[in-house]
Amino acid sequence: MFSVVGIALGIASLITVLSVMNGLEGQLKQKILGILPHIVVDNRGPILLSPALQNQVLASTDFVEQEVVVQSSTLIKGLFLQGIDTSAEKRHSIIAKNIIAGEWDSLQPGSFNVLISQSLASQLRVSIGQRLRVISPSASTYTPLGRMPSQRLVTVAGLFQLDSEADEKVMLMNINDVAKLSRKRDLAFAGTRLYLNDAFQYQGIVDELDKQGLGYTTWRERQGPLFDAVGMEKNMMSLMLFLIIAVAAFNIVSALVMVVTEKTSDIAILQTQGLVPRDVMLIFVLNGIFNGIKGVISGVVIGLLLVYFLNDILTLLGSGLAFGPNGSGLPIEMKFSEIVIISAVSLGLCILATLYPAYKAASIQPANSLQTQ
Repeated sequence: MFSVVGIALGIASLITVLSVMNGLEGQLKQKILGILPHIVVDNRGPILLSPALQNQVLASTDFVEQEVVVQSSTLIKGLFLQGIDTSAEKRHSIIAKNIIAGEWDSLQPGSFNVLISQSLASQLRVSIGQRLRVISPSASTYTPLGRMPSQRLVTVAGLFQLDSEADEKVMLMNINDVAKLSRKRDLAFAGTRLYLNDAFQYQGIVDELDKQGLGYTTWRERQGPLFDAVGMEKNMMSLMLFLIIAVAAFNIVSALVMVVTEKTSDIAILQTQGLVPRDVMLIFVLNGIFNGIKGVISGVVIGLLLVYFLNDILTLLGSGLAFGPNGSGLPIEMKFSEIVIISAVSLGLCILATLYPAYKAASIQPANSLQTQ
């Protein structure tokens, strides 16, 4: 009984933890990798890829990114200025889908309009229609006072909100205006931004770019350690909870060994009546499998209920956590494949735990056991 409860609680805990970790990873992937380019190729123009790799690329657009200094009336802050082709990126940019004020189409060539996040606007204490000074240290102009960094007054034309740390470090401007700020006559200095269907499946494309001798940067160079840390935490928590399930499963060993010890004479009598050792072993294996199935089913049901009502339970306990602009609670994502793997491994541990007691029961010698009794 206690072993069944232990297995059920271990499985329920593992399903709950993995669902929350999957949700967190998915949210980070959506918000951070929605802002950061998946891959930026240094060359501008079409890129030759095999048909299989082309299917992994959602879109490609002209793109340039540079570090700039932004100055408002109250604050000076360094961030990344992204020069984009607004018409090409409108369908694929997560920012275009999360604008809370202003218009995406306001980033027209020559307008020197910019889009910034709501949190960045709060830091700079600016609103739509107000102006900022953008200073580009990478470009310079000659003045009577000497060589000075290129700078320009820009107008805040829109605000977006993604509720991630990355959106506080990004400003969007039309790519032609960025070229003028950088003192470039054309877009030859621009690169190509690749949107991937899955940002994590980038290695094949990178290998192909290496073969072609093309320079590039990927999202991992800026945010790889963060996702590595999330993945490591997920793996370590899974390992610890699997160990709990393993301990509960091997409690079946001690329980069945006690049964074998108590029922030695009964087993011997059944053997004298024709029960062969294989059948004795099968009885104990089936008993362990039955207990394992009860624990697995109970654990999966409890885990699914916990995941479904987790945010309600946390709110009821006064520990509600709010993520996202609507305070939607903990991000949760259940994966059917993980539930199947957890159930199969747990049941396998239960079956392994029955082998020793079953073998011990099958090894009982009827004559010796009855003589002892």
